[in-house]
Amino acid sequence: MIVEKLEGGMVEASNSIRHRYAKLLEGSWLAQFRHGSNPWMARYVYSVLFLLANMFAWAVRDYGPSALTEMKRLKSCQGGKDCLGTEGVLRVSMGCFIFYFTMFLSTAGTSKLHGRKELWHSGWWSAKIFLMIALIVLSFLLPTQMILIYGDIAHFGAGVFLLIQLISIISFITWLNDCCLSEKYAERCHIHSMLLATTAYIVCIFGIILMYIWYTPQPSCLLNIFFITWTLVLLQLMTSVSLHPKISAGFLTPGFMGLYVVFLCWSAIRSEPPDDKCLRKSETSRDWLTIISFVVAVLAIVIATFSTGIDSKCFQFKKEEKQEEEDDVPYGFGFFHLVFATGAMYFAMLLIGWNYHHPMKKWTIDVGWTSTWVRIVNEWLAVCVYLWMLVAPIVWKNRHT
Repeated sequence: MIVEKLEGGMVEASNSIRHRYAKLLEGSWLAQFRHGSNPWMARYVYSVLFLLANMFAWAVRDYGPSALTEMKRLKSCQGGKDCLGTEGVLRVSMGCFIFYFTMFLSTAGTSKLHGRKELWHSGWWSAKIFLMIALIVLSFLLPTQMILIYGDIAHFGAGVFLLIQLISIISFITWLNDCCLSEKYAERCHIHSMLLATTAYIVCIFGIILMYIWYTPQPSCLLNIFFITWTLVLLQLMTSVSLHPKISAGFLTPGFMGLYVVFLCWSAIRSEPPDDKCLRKSETSRDWLTIISFVVAVLAIVIATFSTGIDSKCFQFKKEEKQEEEDDVPYGFGFFHLVFATGAMYFAMLLIGWNYHHPMKKWTIDVGWTSTWVRIVNEWLAVCVYLWMLVAPIVWKNRHT
């Protein structure tokens, strides 16, 4: 009797949780916050914590010497200088990374909504906020040697984040194209897809022309001319491969990929040092446009990390048609926290310009020749991954025949 009552109570509690989550899915976006802890609300809270860590790292870098005078009392900081500036960014990033990596280890493999791991992921906010603050404070007590080792590891972790983000973006573009070409939406989306593709190509060409005007004011700007011209060549290459009779992927995917590639090229050139003669209208003084650009860049980091974190399906290389149940998790919790852990390394690299041996100016982000080449390599890698995703099915098919 006792066992039957316990089992009945567990089933009833499970049904009530399913009913509550079903109401949340049917309700508005604000309803997810009004009904307490749940995985839909949790992902926004983690993003806010990530944003606050970004802002704190920036404050330590730009205003640490004047605001954090108490750092001089810490022996590991050697008078305060080793816990501020570039090294201070790495210390904040390290605390943030350990927090999200701990969450990754404790939530990996979660598949159902009413388990202990899901409750830990969606609740216990007081304990987790205290844990995150404690880990960041603890990072300021560590010796410089450990922080520099973390800085070297963060280069690799930031690269992993860029790769995950790249695959996520390409997966979304290919999914959108497959959806438009499917029998269900082919007739309805034909005109819309052609308009989108045409607009994408117009924006790409217009962007390339503007980059030629803005960033090649002199014939001696050979590096910028090479970056922009090679981007145009890559756009043509993606279009040619996509329209090949054996592939027939259409104009939409290469058009959207062209937007992404042109954006990466523009970001790479914008990351060049402001004293470079090939950057027209480069200003070393701080003004409102610089501040707005910095705020937008920080928000872009958070949004990119958030959107990539909830896209765990982009790494399911074997597309299995599996019917989802009501109590399945809405996104991979472990993958979500892993993306934020690597994102913590990524924002550190942006704030220090991927090089902790030279200081960064106030209100700047991702500036320096190292940042430029990271963006350019990311652009070339994006094209290679996209072309491989187009060609791979034909290659595997030929091998098995």
